[in-house]
Amino acid sequence: MTEDLSHPKTEAPGNAEKPVDDWVTGDEAMTGAQASYLQTLSEEAGETFDPNLSKAEASKRIDALQEKTGRGA
Repeated sequence: MTEDLSHPKTEAPGNAEKPVDDWVTGDEAMTGAQASYLQTLSEEAGETFDPNLSKAEASKRIDALQEKTGRGA
């Protein structure tokens, strides 16, 4: 049986598409990937890196710094 590619599947939005404030794990410590990227963005923006942010706080900070540094999409 072959897959019909003419009608893409609709999937539920992932965490990247879900509002940050609705994340179930948003109050957990930020991930290693978030910390690494946030540190890089902070250095580029000339701002202080806070290693104690939650996942949700880090996501919001990344968005703000991406805009400031021009790295945002």
